[in-house]
Amino acid sequence: MEKKKIVVVGGNAAGPAAAAKAKRVNPDAEVTMFEAGSFISTGSCELPYVLSGHIDNYKNIVFFTDASFFKIKGVKVYSRHFVEDIDRRGKNVIVRNLETDEIKSFDYDSLILTTGTKKVDIPGISTLHENVFNLKTVGDYLQIKEYIEKNAVQSVLIVGASFIGLEAAESFLELKKKATLIDIADLPMPAADEEIQTLIAETLDKNNIEFIGGKRDVEYISEDNRITKVKIDGRVLQFDLILVSVGFKPNLDLAEKIGLEKGITGSLKVNKKQQTSDPNIFAAGDNSEVVNFITNRPDYIPLAPFAQKNGHIAGANAAGANEFSVPAVKNAAVKILDNALVTVGLSEKEAKKNNFNYFTVSKIGFSLIKVMPESQKIFGKIIVEKETKRILGASFYGAKEAAGYGDLIASLIIQKSDARILSKISYNYTPPISPFINLLSMLGRKIEEIL
Repeated sequence: MEKKKIVVVGGNAAGPAAAAKAKRVNPDAEVTMFEAGSFISTGSCELPYVLSGHIDNYKNIVFFTDASFFKIKGVKVYSRHFVEDIDRRGKNVIVRNLETDEIKSFDYDSLILTTGTKKVDIPGISTLHENVFNLKTVGDYLQIKEYIEKNAVQSVLIVGASFIGLEAAESFLELKKKATLIDIADLPMPAADEEIQTLIAETLDKNNIEFIGGKRDVEYISEDNRITKVKIDGRVLQFDLILVSVGFKPNLDLAEKIGLEKGITGSLKVNKKQQTSDPNIFAAGDNSEVVNFITNRPDYIPLAPFAQKNGHIAGANAAGANEFSVPAVKNAAVKILDNALVTVGLSEKEAKKNNFNYFTVSKIGFSLIKVMPESQKIFGKIIVEKETKRILGASFYGAKEAAGYGDLIASLIIQKSDARILSKISYNYTPPISPFINLLSMLGRKIEEIL
């Protein structure tokens, strides 16, 4: 293969995948990766469990250093280096060393943008306040840990009750802190269907985690560079620490600066080879679109597995290969205290938004046979397209076995199977690990009755 200079901007999930793949595809290529933060190749999804102490050392989720990535993968890595600009015509990047403030230019033949996401700001509250934090990076975790160790933290306000907020609430509960969640939506996990949201609200209440929903007019009161009080509906509540988890948006600062085309989702538009509107610039991960398998339309699904897969494709093609991405089926799970939430494919809200003609079935089953003391309930809901009888999506909430249900549903979606197949599958049974009648079988029977 042609010897190339390949530059990767961003060193978390998609970046290392792209850089390592590029070097494997074209061993003669000079591959360089820049990361503005202090760490590369980290497990961001594991951060709540590092915070709680379930994972006992943050170093366990830092999978490479600059030196080890070069030694094992053959990729030069520059952490604490910020890419300030890109000269598309001259094909070089302008990089600032954040330690020395020195600026250098690096040439490229192919460039890969894996810039991920950036936080969404809330008026009146900022991480410039010394007791306000995000939980997106290892650096964020270290700041929270240091603050808790140096200050008497008893009560925590978590702004935003979606994935990160709910996981963080459990983490603070395990640290013996009083956790309160607040959201502009009336119920937690706003992206989920209402049945699931109600079940999550019940779980929070059962575990003494206060949820305050439907609140848009919130006043944050600061004192000595800390937000110490929050005024909600006339009530003034006091908190020692505030975690902002209202979500993130694609980090397109560089892409917009150099005029790359955005897609209908507001993230970077890419083709099947992960090329942007500039054929010499590729993109992958949480800054770019994927094609939704069910709708066959561009979608924004910022999940780590897609970041890694599409990072591999971007890296391979930047190095001279000819690989193609495939449409994605969303399959996401989150642990919420003693329960698991699994969402696959489209939610009912998304099915309605995309004008599908559908019906839903729902049922409550058990993870194990009822007489087993550790058996837990699982709520399941499946969305079926009336004309084709294919599964459009599903949601499960309850015991951790729901994760396996999600994987099976995802495989049936990919195969465009008739939803009635659920009643015909031979599910395993043994009292310690499975129920006598599987929830999916019960849902399949309900689908058969309707059809």
